[in-house]
Amino acid sequence: MQFNFGDILLIALGVLVVLVLLSGIRFIPNNRIGIVEKRFGRKSVKGGFIALHGEAGYQPDVLRGGLHYLIPIQYVVHIAPLVTIAQGKIGYLFARDGEPLSAMQVLASNTTANDFQDVAHFLTHGGQRGPQRQILREGTYAINLAQFVVITEERVYYMPLSRDDQTVIQSMAEVIGQRRGFTPVVIKDSDDSIGIVTVHDGPSLPSGEIIAPVVGGDAGDPLTYHNNFQMPDRFINANGLRGRQLQVLVEGTYYLNRLFATVEMIPKTIIEVGFVGVVVSYTGGSSADLSGTEYRHGELVSMGSRGVWSEPLLPGKYAFNTYAGKVVAVPTTNIILKWIKSDIGSHHLDENLSEVSLITKDAFEPSLPLSVVMHIDYHKAPLVIQRFGDVKKLVEQTLDPMVSAYFKNVGQMRTLIQLIQERNDIQRLSSDEMKEKFEHYNLELEEVLIGTPTTTGDDKQIEIILNQLRARQIAVEQIETFQRQQVAALKERELREAQARSEQQRNITESELSITVQSNQGKAEFARAQQQAAQIRTLAQAEAERIARTGIAQAIATEEQVAAYGGPQYQVTQQVMNRFAEAVQQSRVDVVPRVVVGGSGGEGGASGSSIMEGLLTLLLSDKLNLSVTGETAGKERSPEADKLRSEIRQSLSEKRVEPVESKPPEAKA
Repeated sequence: MQFNFGDILLIALGVLVVLVLLSGIRFIPNNRIGIVEKRFGRKSVKGGFIALHGEAGYQPDVLRGGLHYLIPIQYVVHIAPLVTIAQGKIGYLFARDGEPLSAMQVLASNTTANDFQDVAHFLTHGGQRGPQRQILREGTYAINLAQFVVITEERVYYMPLSRDDQTVIQSMAEVIGQRRGFTPVVIKDSDDSIGIVTVHDGPSLPSGEIIAPVVGGDAGDPLTYHNNFQMPDRFINANGLRGRQLQVLVEGTYYLNRLFATVEMIPKTIIEVGFVGVVVSYTGGSSADLSGTEYRHGELVSMGSRGVWSEPLLPGKYAFNTYAGKVVAVPTTNIILKWIKSDIGSHHLDENLSEVSLITKDAFEPSLPLSVVMHIDYHKAPLVIQRFGDVKKLVEQTLDPMVSAYFKNVGQMRTLIQLIQERNDIQRLSSDEMKEKFEHYNLELEEVLIGTPTTTGDDKQIEIILNQLRARQIAVEQIETFQRQQVAALKERELREAQARSEQQRNITESELSITVQSNQGKAEFARAQQQAAQIRTLAQAEAERIARTGIAQAIATEEQVAAYGGPQYQVTQQVMNRFAEAVQQSRVDVVPRVVVGGSGGEGGASGSSIMEGLLTLLLSDKLNLSVTGETAGKERSPEADKLRSEIRQSLSEKRVEPVESKPPEAKA
């Protein structure tokens, strides 16, 4: 297939058209934006440089990530990054187009035009050109960098338009950096600091005012509550004034536009224990005099008014703006003022005081050191400050001349010796008389203390007088010492005697106690002996009675046995025979022949035993002088034995009596 020149030309034109059409396709990454510039159009922008109505120039809308088609010849797309504000950081904006600033403005207002990502809305709702009051917090923004310049701590986001833009932007960034404007204001409780705010925008202060009053403090008002200067437009709407503000910043974090307001950190006002703070305010309205009709040394005003406040600040920490006034610390504890040049009190109010120079009645010129103890009622502290300015001025300008004059008069009425010897009386009298003088100055005098007069210069006369007084006093003290030693000697002798008596008394006491102990021991032993003797006697009697009863009982039993065997002789014989038989049995000796021929024919040898028994009976009767007749020799017995015998017999007879058992009646058949 052959192509002529015309065909080739048409194909070329077609390809060119296709390439031109394809060149109008624009790809925008998701982390970028496209700023559109229209090169030509039917009309041009009359005001500013942003084309709000399709004119030639920079268009208000930006292209977000993706594919976009624009006529390649008519439009140009400028790729720009998204604006990123790091966490805890602040971004500042500069508008290139918008309404002009008024004469009193430093920063552009954006009360309604606060959407910087919508350029058309910003320009159509009164957005002003220049540095903006509103700031950007952490986040990512698709901002048209042809309209806005965004300044952050890390970089400056902008689209270069001219060399002048770069100079202005750089200058603005330097100012923000110097003011540490890229980070919020952080006030920690541990720092014991407050922030003094200075506003750089808004109407100026009236003539004669040095501090702007507090405005926009009502959190319920959405139009004026500026939340500690973090919303500049609301501050302006609340009639806030330019300059140093009475309102301070306390502990917290504040995102402040440093082009709008700067912060100066100062320490808190601390009133220590033992002090009160009297406030002298440099600002505020007028107030009625609260000091009373009798006070003619100035006015006291209520809290918040200009002047000396009637109520002092008690011990504690206060967020007090020291640019709006001052706090005078007044000690409420006892103040010791020393008129001694080389000694200074703890409050350092007497560092310019020295000894009082006196002229005595006898023309001596000693220097008198003294101390005054006083204190200030905290309710009266504002009166003192209002009258004297501060306590040190009170001491140097009033108390020093008053006290010096009083003691000069005292010195003129007494000699040097009287001045020394009557020191206690002078102290007491001066304390009483000077209390009224101190009360006149709203002070309370506690005590006046006087030291020893000293010489001045080369004057040695006072030293001579003092030496004489010392010698005189030494003599008096020696006499007193000797007298006391004499008394002490007498007391010592009395003591020795008392000690000797005490030792002897101790021996006497010990002897008496020993005698008492021994006597008690003898009595105890005697009582024990008596008890033992009685016990032994009782036991012996009981044993004797037992033995007697046993013997009588045996006798009775023997009598009964004798009676049963036929008399006492027979009983004796029977006992002897039993003992003899037992002896023969134990010895195993044949006393009689084994075979005995008896004369009788009794069975079992009974006749033999009768013969033996008869033989033994006769033998024993002869040896024992016993009668074989069976009669018992008479023997006398004692009445006690008879009585005991009768008791034993009676008890035995009672035991022999058996109880009569009752028998049941026989049953009838």
